[in-house]
Amino acid sequence: MVIGPVDTSNTPFAKLRTLPLDEVSLGEGFWYRRQVVNRQASLYHGYEHLERAGNFHNLKLTTGRVGGGYRGMVFADSDVYKWLEAASYELAARPDSDLRRMAEYAIDLVEAAQGNDGYVNSYWQVVQPGRRWEDLTHGHEMYCAGHLIQAAVAYDRATGNARLLSVARRFADYIHLVFGPDKRTGTPGHPEIEMALVELYRHTAERRYMELAGCLVDRRGDGSLGPGRFGSEYFQDHVAVREASTMAGHVVRQLYLTAGVADLYLETGEQALYDALMRQWSDMSEHHLFVTGGVGSLHRGEAFGEPYVLPNESCYCETCAQIASVMWNWRMLLATGEAKFADLMELTLYNGFLSGVSLDGRGFFYVNPLQSTGVDDNSGSTRSTRPEWFDCACCPPNVMRLIGSLGHYLATRDTQGLQVHQYAPATVGFEAHSGQRALLRIETEYPWQGTVRITIDETGDDAWQLSLRVPGWAEGASIHVNGQPWNAMPVPGTYVTVNRTWRVGDTVKLDLPLASTLVQGHPRIESVRGCVAIQRGPIVYCLEQADQAPSVDVMGVEIELTGQMRDSWQPDLLDGVISVQADGYAVESRPWQGRLYRPAEKDSGIVPQPISLNAVPYYAWANRGPNAMRVWTPATRTSQIT
Repeated sequence: MVIGPVDTSNTPFAKLRTLPLDEVSLGEGFWYRRQVVNRQASLYHGYEHLERAGNFHNLKLTTGRVGGGYRGMVFADSDVYKWLEAASYELAARPDSDLRRMAEYAIDLVEAAQGNDGYVNSYWQVVQPGRRWEDLTHGHEMYCAGHLIQAAVAYDRATGNARLLSVARRFADYIHLVFGPDKRTGTPGHPEIEMALVELYRHTAERRYMELAGCLVDRRGDGSLGPGRFGSEYFQDHVAVREASTMAGHVVRQLYLTAGVADLYLETGEQALYDALMRQWSDMSEHHLFVTGGVGSLHRGEAFGEPYVLPNESCYCETCAQIASVMWNWRMLLATGEAKFADLMELTLYNGFLSGVSLDGRGFFYVNPLQSTGVDDNSGSTRSTRPEWFDCACCPPNVMRLIGSLGHYLATRDTQGLQVHQYAPATVGFEAHSGQRALLRIETEYPWQGTVRITIDETGDDAWQLSLRVPGWAEGASIHVNGQPWNAMPVPGTYVTVNRTWRVGDTVKLDLPLASTLVQGHPRIESVRGCVAIQRGPIVYCLEQADQAPSVDVMGVEIELTGQMRDSWQPDLLDGVISVQADGYAVESRPWQGRLYRPAEKDSGIVPQPISLNAVPYYAWANRGPNAMRVWTPATRTSQIT
């Protein structure tokens, strides 16, 4: 039995139990094709760049067997660990001798680098020997340890080889000796280790690991990590965790922390932790969420920013932040069973996350803007082409580990039956209550088509219930069992449940109406006022220059609100997508006589020319060279937003 990233099979306060990773097998479809690219291209590409960038070299330096200087960021080791975690999930899915050899090579390096006391961190062993734990604010020692632990647990679960787990446990034991209960007070400037320690507890049943995670969480809020350039809230050290009501500071740090706190709640059931998490989730979803599911408004401090300040071209929306958001929402879903968390996962996965990797799996975005002129700025912080790697390479291997583990997020079980949260072709097996085994087959062309057909291939004699998520956008959904309408109407934003005694060959068909719609932002979001975006089911669309007529500039167009939108399948476009055509206008301007501004007049000089606008999924932009792009487009002056 292979377990995925989160194991709630014995977690006391989880409403939903995660399924073994080998009980969910993705079939040919949207996400399976991404996993094939991840396995065949991204992981090999990542291994080459870890060698080229010096990450492996740094680990070798700790043994004294090679010369040269340390290369890269203080947290360079963490990129190796994320790559190892990603490789673990792919090895769990299918054997790969080359990938296994590469993983064992990396593990050899980590194992050799570990000190006699259990400590391992190449930067602090090579560059700053004797100064470990002197810079909890910026040193990233526990951050790297967290990623090591997650990789070790994943590799042991996937392969049964505990070599890396032994390294991780020795390091965790050492950290517990230094920072455990009644020991040195301190907490890391970059959260991450908290959820790793809880998962290590789940995997080993050693309670001291969860106790250490609790200590690190409890110590936040005294300002000891700041103020630094951006204040204590940059490190989530401005308020005690149980008193937090807003999302603050560095986005990735905040989301990794809330994921770890959610893990602690799942194990302890502490109401104060739950209440704080719900307050923070409401703040994020109501005040800081981009239409793509992205979060992170500011480059400065890589921060959330102020409520409703959601700029299009200058937003940050770091790929790692969207991954962390998926991790947190998954844990909140396990804790509550509420569909809103699965809805946000879906939105983020298809849009804010997936835009972070090219279609060929060899290019990556660190920053994911919602608008681009198609010209890279000099700093490289805003790009319209995906680099192969980064000096700060946290995002690429993070992408790899999420794609490798996608089957983990499809379904769960509880005492009543099975819940399906995300839709993809797959076979799903589980043990229902009373110990009987059930196996079902999911067939769908989601997200391009909205029909989900489920066939029962194996079941026992006792009744169990099948719960299917009805996305919040799915008005008019319907459900049929064995060709007959079911007696419960699907309600958007909830689960529709079929409870019956199943027979082999029974079918359930869920129809989710997919239609292209125009959405508008909250009136307090200044950057999108008077604009609309195109969305079709879970997919957010954009206008990319490559898809428009040669005479049309995407920065000078408007959408006709009362016009028609047409969908068409394009098998040869961007690896196969449904594109959307919308009525609109190209806005031409009469000469302004060298002036940027002039008095407003009834005849403004603007002459709209009717055109057809062609939109493609936002996740697929920037795969055809530098291109101007926009998600939000002004609504035509002849209509009004109601």
